[in-house]
Amino acid sequence: MEMTGMRALVVGATGGFGAELARSLAATGATLAVHGRDVDRLDAIAAETGATAIAGDLAAPGTPRDVVDRAAEALGGLDIVVMSAGAVAFGPVADLDEDVLRSLVDIDLIAPILVAQAASRHVGAGGVIANISAVVADQPMAGLAAYSAAKAGLTAFDVAFRREMRRAKVRVIDARPPHMETGLATRPLAGEAPGLAQGRNPREVADELVAVIAESSAPPDWIT
Repeated sequence: MEMTGMRALVVGATGGFGAELARSLAATGATLAVHGRDVDRLDAIAAETGATAIAGDLAAPGTPRDVVDRAAEALGGLDIVVMSAGAVAFGPVADLDEDVLRSLVDIDLIAPILVAQAASRHVGAGGVIANISAVVADQPMAGLAAYSAAKAGLTAFDVAFRREMRRAKVRVIDARPPHMETGLATRPLAGEAPGLAQGRNPREVADELVAVIAESSAPPDWIT
């Protein structure tokens, strides 16, 4: 894959999958900006990939747009925006705390929509806006009802947003990756993860997504 000269922003690059996406994009020659909330982890991935670091809490009003605008300013524009930030919560609906629900929807649905909205003002013809949904968007799971609902909502948004962006010739990608060993399940907003089968290597999954972004590979069934 070769994307030298392409300007890419990875939102949520301090997460297990976001960091691998940043590494995979950097390996193609793309010029990067990376976002995260944890400043130490953000600085580390920025240094590793030669990226511009942009810190911010996506749940704070105005931050999703600010992150995208700052990245566009730093890189002189944007060709690729990938939204990889996310959160998870476990447990039955009967035990779901309202504050946890609102936090989950903020980060897994509202923030991606706002990032996509901001990206649509910067990414031009031939560019890509990609959202990381999840396999539960297609296969909702008991004990993950709120998370499944947020991710299904994001997939629905991507389908509609894709239709809106066709005239601008911007590709909108909805990625619903299988379970990966990213460590997200060990940092839930609430509850405890059930026993899960061994997940896929996140770098391999990131490479598959970046190949689709670069149009060097046909999409697997979890990318539309």
